[in-house]
Amino acid sequence: MTTTDATATVVIPGPELMAALVGPRDEHLRQIEAAFPETTISVRGNEVSLRGARRDEASRLFHELIELLERGHHLSDTDLSRVISMNAADEHPSEVLSHDLLRSSKGRPVRPKTAGQKRYVDAIERNVITFAIGPAGTGKSWLAVAMAVRALQAKSVQRIILTRPAVEAGERLGFLPGDLMAKIDPYLRPLYDALYDMLDPEAAQRLLERQTVEVAPLAFMRGRTLNNSFIILDEAQNTTPEQMKMFL
Repeated sequence: MTTTDATATVVIPGPELMAALVGPRDEHLRQIEAAFPETTISVRGNEVSLRGARRDEASRLFHELIELLERGHHLSDTDLSRVISMNAADEHPSEVLSHDLLRSSKGRPVRPKTAGQKRYVDAIERNVITFAIGPAGTGKSWLAVAMAVRALQAKSVQRIILTRPAVEAGERLGFLPGDLMAKIDPYLRPLYDALYDMLDPEAAQRLLERQTVEVAPLAFMRGRTLNNSFIILDEAQNTTPEQMKMFL
């Protein structure tokens, strides 16, 4: 990058990268221009010139995008919006969005999508016990299952235990219809869904049959000795103090 008093210039290394950067019919470029109304963005050859009040922030954004594209990241409109937001918060999207954990059952890369999710998976990697607190739908359980599958595939652990409280909203299992599995299945379904996202259904079923992966209500964990296991307690806020002590 070169900078004058009024202009910053970013050199894009190659026409293929430039095409991916500006997007089809310049859609990405227009999205970036909309995010930087105070900055004039001009493209000529393999250079992007930035002029205006936020040129340094825009320059950082282009360098982050170049880094992502050079690492093979496919840039969608949603990804670009996320990168723009992270760049505005002085975060480093090239470090977050290129951190692949594994490939999903459909071949898609499983990776953190925000700086908070990146800190979460880093905490799981570094620590024996990790507590995750956040709103519903922010990827806490899903990323935890991804980390568990990754550890199992790397042979860092021998088993995965997925558990959650089976009694919610004052319900008692004995009063629910069906056999034991029919009673507890609705409570455990979110964990199964995450597991089948990460693994081919046949592979997941084999692991479940061999009890290499076990999904069970928390009440069934009492008295168990679980060595060399990756254990996830989902919906832990619904446990009693006694249950939490037992789990820990």
